[in-house]
Amino acid sequence: MDQVWVNRAVSAEAAIAGRHLKRLWALPGTQLGVVAWPPTRRDRWFGGWHYWWQAHLLDCLIDAELRDPQEERRIKINRQIRSHRLRNNGSWVNNYYDDMAWLALALERGSRIAGVDRPRALKRLNDQLVNAWVPEDGGGIPWRKQDQFFNAPANGPAGIFLARYGDRLRRAQQMADWIDETLIDPETHLLFDGIKAGSLVRAQYTYCQGVVLGLETELAVRTHDDRHAPRVHRLVAAVDEHMAPGGVLRGSGGGDGGLFAGITARYLAFVATTLPGDSAADVKARDAARHIVLTSAQAAWDNRQTVEGLPLFGPSWNETAELPTTGGQQAQFVGGAVTESDIPERDLSVQLSGWTLMEAAHAVAAYEGMSNE
Repeated sequence: MDQVWVNRAVSAEAAIAGRHLKRLWALPGTQLGVVAWPPTRRDRWFGGWHYWWQAHLLDCLIDAELRDPQEERRIKINRQIRSHRLRNNGSWVNNYYDDMAWLALALERGSRIAGVDRPRALKRLNDQLVNAWVPEDGGGIPWRKQDQFFNAPANGPAGIFLARYGDRLRRAQQMADWIDETLIDPETHLLFDGIKAGSLVRAQYTYCQGVVLGLETELAVRTHDDRHAPRVHRLVAAVDEHMAPGGVLRGSGGGDGGLFAGITARYLAFVATTLPGDSAADVKARDAARHIVLTSAQAAWDNRQTVEGLPLFGPSWNETAELPTTGGQQAQFVGGAVTESDIPERDLSVQLSGWTLMEAAHAVAAYEGMSNE
């Protein structure tokens, strides 16, 4: 069965490479993801800049390198990293801590998995995330600079990164504890989005669950502290009950929301392959996480469109994807977030989610194959 997911991950990678990977401003030795397909002229010239989408594109390239190491892909990874900094005004940092956490995570994985090292970038991003911690203001780290919104999408990935980079386990545990004390819905056990000026922002997004699953699993592996695994058990069960009808993760449209389910799938796969322990609760959490990933991936594949032999995924994996056009409303940056295109399938975020999901399904199936040998 793993070969099926290998083939599907290969196809998803080829679809992104063919439709979205282009040289930045036609400069040699560069590459970024064009944010829409079919693209407008502005898209092709990278007139808009979606920092965190590009970080997830980098993460997907590293997933593919883990699946099938290739010198050609390492060149792409290098070009993606170099071009990210170039398009971001020659800097690794911006005003959004969640953005920087996503790039930091991808760069750390790039070093560890692909041997593509950016030590100065990692140190710069690490310093940003460490120094943003303000428990005296109610956090956590804030969503962005000069802001009083402390949320799971910033603290989750930042915590995972800090646990992995330089072994800042104490800070990562403090972040996990803050999330657990502050953002858990006592009724559903899902994560609320965050707190703003002391008030709960009660929205519940899939990717909030995903990043906290990643953080708690990372800490369960690294600390052997017995408070982390039970949080994973509880949260996997909550996602299974409330966010994966029929075993398929719920979509969140296009724009920034296009990435949400893919991120959740990434960290559910991480639970399935990495959560330690042999208790019944550990096994149940791993099995549930695996089931959601594989069921979601099968649904996304069954409901894809095919363009020139390659997949085009929809924003809701249990609904048939729609072929996008250049017409209608296009994704726009509004108030710190990117809105969706009229046809969300046009957005790179939606296609990256599909690719992330295929790589997650491959990772889970490959792990299952090894476990059964």
